[in-house]
Amino acid sequence: MWIQVRTMDGKETHRIDSLSKLTKVDELRLKILELFKVDPEKQRLFYRGKQMEDGHTIFDYNVGLNDIVQLLVRQAAPPAAVLKSKDKEAELSDSDSAGTSTQTDLPDLVDPGFGCYKINEFVDARDLNMGAWFEAQIVNITKTSGEEGSDTKPSEEEVIHYHVKYEDYPENGVVLLHSKDVRPRARTVYQWHQLEVGMVVMVNFNPDEPKERGYWYDAQIQRKRETRTLHEIYTKILLGDAGDSLNDCRIMFLTEIYKIEEPGSLDGSGVGSDRSNGPECKHCKDDLKKNCRWCNCHVCGVKQDPDKQLLCDECDMAFHIYCLNPPLTSLPDDDDWYCPECRNDASEVVLAGEKLKDSKKKSKMASASSTSQRDWGKGMACVGRSKQCTIVPSNHYGPVPGVPVGSIWKFRVQVSESGCHRPHVAGIHGRSNDGSYSLVLAGGYEDDQDNGNEFTYTGSGGRDLSGNKRTAEQSCDQKLTNMNRALALNCNASVNEKDGAEAKDWKAGKPVRVVRSSKGRKHSKFSPEDGNRYDGIYKVVKYWPEKGKSGFLVWRYLLKRNDDEPAPWTRDGKERIKKLGLTILSLMVGTLLNVAAELAIATQNKLVAFKFPTEYRCKWLMNTILTFTITSGIDPGGSSKWVSIFLPTFCIHMLPLLTSFVAEEKLSPTKGTPKKMKVEAYKLTKEQKAWVKGDESNRKLWGEAMESLALGPKFLNKVEEVFSCICCQEVVFQPITTECQHNVCRECLQRSFKAEVYSCPACRHDLGKNNPMTVNNPLQAILNQFFPGYSSGR
Repeated sequence: MWIQVRTMDGKETHRIDSLSKLTKVDELRLKILELFKVDPEKQRLFYRGKQMEDGHTIFDYNVGLNDIVQLLVRQAAPPAAVLKSKDKEAELSDSDSAGTSTQTDLPDLVDPGFGCYKINEFVDARDLNMGAWFEAQIVNITKTSGEEGSDTKPSEEEVIHYHVKYEDYPENGVVLLHSKDVRPRARTVYQWHQLEVGMVVMVNFNPDEPKERGYWYDAQIQRKRETRTLHEIYTKILLGDAGDSLNDCRIMFLTEIYKIEEPGSLDGSGVGSDRSNGPECKHCKDDLKKNCRWCNCHVCGVKQDPDKQLLCDECDMAFHIYCLNPPLTSLPDDDDWYCPECRNDASEVVLAGEKLKDSKKKSKMASASSTSQRDWGKGMACVGRSKQCTIVPSNHYGPVPGVPVGSIWKFRVQVSESGCHRPHVAGIHGRSNDGSYSLVLAGGYEDDQDNGNEFTYTGSGGRDLSGNKRTAEQSCDQKLTNMNRALALNCNASVNEKDGAEAKDWKAGKPVRVVRSSKGRKHSKFSPEDGNRYDGIYKVVKYWPEKGKSGFLVWRYLLKRNDDEPAPWTRDGKERIKKLGLTILSLMVGTLLNVAAELAIATQNKLVAFKFPTEYRCKWLMNTILTFTITSGIDPGGSSKWVSIFLPTFCIHMLPLLTSFVAEEKLSPTKGTPKKMKVEAYKLTKEQKAWVKGDESNRKLWGEAMESLALGPKFLNKVEEVFSCICCQEVVFQPITTECQHNVCRECLQRSFKAEVYSCPACRHDLGKNNPMTVNNPLQAILNQFFPGYSSGR
């Protein structure tokens, strides 16, 4: 399998091939070192929010095929000098705060000689973040530098600063405020008859829960309503510099509306008021005689021993140390403490570097208790698709657009992604009430016979596959149900579940895509040497039941080839494969090629400019590996020493072998190398050219797509990319070409208009509320030509 590793900033991504599910994280770090040049100790690997630790396998973290692992590079620690300077700053700030506390403790009022207030005087101070007013004490008064001797004397509010300390929030320390944010403490309560519309007063209001007690804000009275049984006042809460305002706010505490005092109206005695600041307990209303489990101990609720209470850092509930189970004799030394309900079970927490706890699913797997040393993690049959074919629906009959005969894939999962044969393991894809769409000929049954243009195929079932077996010998009779019935429906004859049937006109039957696997090479010379190859369209001629070599009843099918494209084993087929450039390259061989290229570039060897022909790469590398294994005595096949010993040593010796190989002119760039076969260009029919020419609104896009005609079958990939809907990310269906030259599915655009969004999804150009949404018929026609049947699943 392979995965992708990407840096946190997303600027660099590399694919790592030839991995096993049992690959250790520390082994993965070595591969990352080769690609990213980052030392293993500086690598922090994350997958789905979990940090990957050494000693675990990628299977422990559920890393799948083509998944992305994020790489965070550890930064070097800051120099010691910087830390020392920060420590000095901290010491200076501590000394300043100590001096401030000394000033706060002064009992007498001190007149600084300027300003409206005195040091140690109690005032109302505004919180600059909330806009609310809190009771505070002035601890110092200063002027801004440069006010004396200047040509223009600034006003008092601009030059005088008050250093205040909030009375109920000493943890906030000393705060520097301007004159406009400090005023005498409110002491006069307005009576109901004194309140008038337009007055600015100080009220208690809770923006989050208007019916509960909150903080003190300035407010302008907007409405005053009075009935025989009801008094109501609605105000506009003024938040000052913290924000704008809150309109139409009903004030609940009408007997606590204070007058805003003017500077100099108090005698400076420093006596505090009795008004309550901040929210009260909703449950007990701060009744000292009433037990409350919300504002006191959450277990007993008794309001006593506050010095023996612990506050949970998660739920903010208080607990007496003697009410805990088990009780504590003293307060813990830890800064963080969690109550029994919030504390996580230590047995379930995985600390950094500890072994992962197996999930319930993995703990029941056979691999959890097996002592086998077999590396089962390289299997590719059930790794899961990384993409899905959307060009045609899953029930599509006939060839898949863009997949010519002779296309070959290394793994079955790649065949599934192409849409040629969707199941990963099953040999037949179909529906018992519809028919069969494709099958894989892998020689799994002993009764199968393959003659190329026709072959006999044995149905599925009749085997005991318990114990997670993939294959077994026949152990019971097969039945014409499920996939066997689906394949029988492709025959141009009525279904006969007893004796089978033969088609009157076999070419009129439903088409079946046939993929031959290299597993059938031991039984058939028509199977590919490696991988899985698409061999074209076949039709079912007849099907019948008979006893197989195992003595049990099996259903047999005779299929004949009915495809205009030449078979890949014929001379014409081989020439067409070369023209289309259909090749397969092993992942391990590709990795060795990359290593060889990097070694050549690193030493600035003359091999840098040398290009190996694709058709000779695999053969040449296998010969080189064979030569090296004979001299080194290491067998790479099936050996655990392959990754740890053979591969690094082989890479070290690769460059000299390459040099000697070219020196001996075994494969010279000018001698013995056939000319590179030019890929056959994709040819448009006269009808397709006419439709393209008729699509005037997309002339620019078609010009961009036509540049890829020389790439052969890849031209269709370019068309799919150019004409994909930005909403559903699939080929546009019933396309609407907008004024801004973008194409969107009509259904997607209708959904956008239904949400009252009347702009282009691509560029936000205004399309108008009454847009007619006319379908671009020429574009729809040409897309139907290129991707026949793609609209069936839309």
